[in-house]
Amino acid sequence: MTYRYLGRTGVQVSPLALGAMNFGAWANQDHDDAARIIHRALDAGINVVDTADVYSQGENEEIVGKALAGRRDDVFLASKFHAEVGGPNRSGNTRRWITRAVENSLRRLGTDHLDLYQVHRPDPDTDIDETLSALTDLVRHGKIRYFGTTTFEPHQLVEAQIAAERRNLQRPVTEQPPYSILARGAERATLPIAEKYGLGVLTWSPLAGGWLSGRYRPGEAEQAVSSRIERQAHRHDPALAANKIKRAAAEELVKLADDAGLSLVHLSLAFVLQHPAVSSVIIGPRTLEHLEGQLGAVDVKLSSDILDRIDEIVAPGLTISPADEGYLPPSLTDSSVRRFDRKN
Repeated sequence: MTYRYLGRTGVQVSPLALGAMNFGAWANQDHDDAARIIHRALDAGINVVDTADVYSQGENEEIVGKALAGRRDDVFLASKFHAEVGGPNRSGNTRRWITRAVENSLRRLGTDHLDLYQVHRPDPDTDIDETLSALTDLVRHGKIRYFGTTTFEPHQLVEAQIAAERRNLQRPVTEQPPYSILARGAERATLPIAEKYGLGVLTWSPLAGGWLSGRYRPGEAEQAVSSRIERQAHRHDPALAANKIKRAAAEELVKLADDAGLSLVHLSLAFVLQHPAVSSVIIGPRTLEHLEGQLGAVDVKLSSDILDRIDEIVAPGLTISPADEGYLPPSLTDSSVRRFDRKN
């Protein structure tokens, strides 16, 4: 593989990163099979492995840790904190939880440090200064090498950079946004901001949660309900209006890929890889077959004609379904913050 720089860190990362979310109770429960997938990815040149404490409630990190035994030094290992893991006060972006969460992750992963520790989602109840201060201390204590954010709003990315400079703290050096042909919202501000501040970008869900896997072909009937639909109906239920639009777009993209002599998987991954702000694209194979079907995308370069046709199918900056944004702020989800109570 031809490696890329992770923002301005000087670290070189593979254009594809292995996302481990599908290993464990949430999907592939065979630990030995998961280890085989991880080892194959490393043998293919992938040097980034991304996990999180919430994936299968810690089981995922344990699987990754065992699989990396003896190969840890070759891997840029990333994990995340924020979501609840085990009860009250075991979540969020507070100093109290960060300092506990990192120790738990290090223990499960069987390592003395993380290369990248990521804030999994924004926390509107915690001052960004507190979060940055706690993470800066982890860098100084050698627990982590770098830290970054995941699915932050564009203004929050800027706020974090300003807060770090104001307080003389370490700054976030990466952002991990959702980005695919069907979810192009990151193009509006997130990716330009990342370029402006020199952030490394590791994108997630490049196949739009399976919509771009090639299983939705023109003229074919709806497939049986999958585990994804059971777990995240808002993203995957084909009966929902936004998902009907996604299916129609996916069918058009299948035709485009066929005409170009590509699989839809390769077309979709190559599209994300071709954005100049993107450092690495996180793939989340559940099986070895899935992984093998994605590795070749690093050798695909899409022509201007193909990219223009993609823009016609899904306009630049458009995310078809809000469910694919990954995070909606309280200003959208909590009606009380939008309605002034004149009695008070």
